[in-house]
Amino acid sequence: MKAWKKAIGIGIAVAAVGFVILTAAAVLIVTQPWVSANSGSEQPPPVDSQRLETDTRKLAEDFVPRDWVHTENLDRAAAYIRAEFEKTGAAVQDQVYDMEGRTYRNVIARFGPDSKDPVIVGAHYDAFSELPGADDNASGVAGLIELARLLSRARLQTRVELVAFTLEEPKTRDGDGLFRSEYGGSARHVRSLQEHGVRPRIFIGLEMIGYFSDEAGSQAYPSRFLRWLYPSRGDFVAIVGRIGQGNAVRRVKAAMRGASKLPVYSMSAHEVIEGVDWSDHANYWKAGYDAVMITDTAPNRNRNYHTAGDTPDRLDYGRMAMVVQGVYTAVLDFARQSNRLKD
Repeated sequence: MKAWKKAIGIGIAVAAVGFVILTAAAVLIVTQPWVSANSGSEQPPPVDSQRLETDTRKLAEDFVPRDWVHTENLDRAAAYIRAEFEKTGAAVQDQVYDMEGRTYRNVIARFGPDSKDPVIVGAHYDAFSELPGADDNASGVAGLIELARLLSRARLQTRVELVAFTLEEPKTRDGDGLFRSEYGGSARHVRSLQEHGVRPRIFIGLEMIGYFSDEAGSQAYPSRFLRWLYPSRGDFVAIVGRIGQGNAVRRVKAAMRGASKLPVYSMSAHEVIEGVDWSDHANYWKAGYDAVMITDTAPNRNRNYHTAGDTPDRLDYGRMAMVVQGVYTAVLDFARQSNRLKD
């Protein structure tokens, strides 16, 4: 009997140790805390926070509403984005398609030599309902335009493609985002890549990059488990990647950490976690491409998400500029190296 009890005790102890080890391993895989700044990255050029504010205000004040119904405003926004892209000397193209008798368009800017393995950065320019959508997602588009200005002066060894997407947002508050349908701008873009035999080195999605807070408790999470792993202050930018694509996440994280003093955290997770696949990057995952989302964590921090309070005056353009510097550094890291990512 004593031997039997001893065996049970040993079994329980072994199981407990195994559980701790597995939990620790899971935490390391998800959060990747050991990734340090890439000291080999060159310092990015300065980003003009005033221009970021100007572009954000243009979209969130002059082109409202930008939902799927108001195609005239979507067209005006697209024309503004196209004009800003063209000023940089990029090759610019509209990707035009129809949905329910209405015409929509993605706006694409291309830099560097033609290749079948481009680096792609995207952000959607539509907004939910009749709302201003400053953080969601005029901020991301302003970042995309500023990236175009930076890339116009860069020496690239492969193609870099910037895509301003239409039709990411849902039609109704309770509906799925249109990016999940065949009519989503990112879905159309992915289909075009597949049709032309293009396999991107990485897709980087800019989804709400302008809202920050230094107040304790300003950062929320979709689960209690994540609260133990990440800061309680919303003073950082997040990189969201997919389980199985950890190398891509680590590489983006290292580049962004080396670009500025802005804190950078990452999460490699399954789509079962709420919010992980809530934007255009999900379509690139679905196609089997490496992809990450760069975000201020959206409604987990910005309580004005999908409300009339999501206005340009609530954004932090200084820290938004540091996000753009980080993304630019990551783009150069991928664009200047020919090796494909393997986990």
